[in-house]
Parts: sequence; structure tokens; C-alpha cells
Amino acid sequence: MLNSYEAILQDNRIEWSGNSPPDLKPDRAVRVQVTLLDTLPSRAVTSQGHLMAAALERLAATNGSRELPDGVTWEREIRQDRPLPGRDA
Repeated sequence: MLNSYEAILQDNRIEWSGNSPPDLKPDRAVRVQVTLLDTLPSRAVTSQGHLMAAALERLAATNGSRELPDGVTWEREIRQDRPLPGRDA
């Protein structure tokens, strides 16, 4: 009789979800047959998605509609030229 154990296969590794086979030793090879029940979303993508959504919500809550200065005007105000070597100012 075949025994069934629930696990998740990720990066060619099996992570046991519940009970693992009782006589399974780390150095022992075991023949398995895997049946894919469904695909799980990637943990990294899911957590990154939640972080991105939270960041966008915070950004939307700020006053994002305020007037932004003209790029050329801003650069002229911020820029501080220095004299070039060998040239008189």
C-alpha cells in the first residue's frame, strides 16, 4: 500500500506540510511519485505585492496634486556653477 504525505515542492526541494515519513533518514534515497494538486503563489512575489500596495496607498494619501516646479527653472535655481580650471570668471 502507498502512503501519502502532504508537502510543497519548491526549488527542487520537498518541504513537508504536516507529518513526514517516519523512517525517512537524510542520507536515504526514497522513490516518490509527485502529483501536483495546485500551484501556490510565490511567497516573495506575494509579500512584495503587499509592500508595493501599502507604499502606493501611502503615496496616494499625501498631497500628490501639488504644483511641481518647472524642471528648467528648478535646475537654474539649484545649480551652482564653479569656475572652470584655466578660465577667468
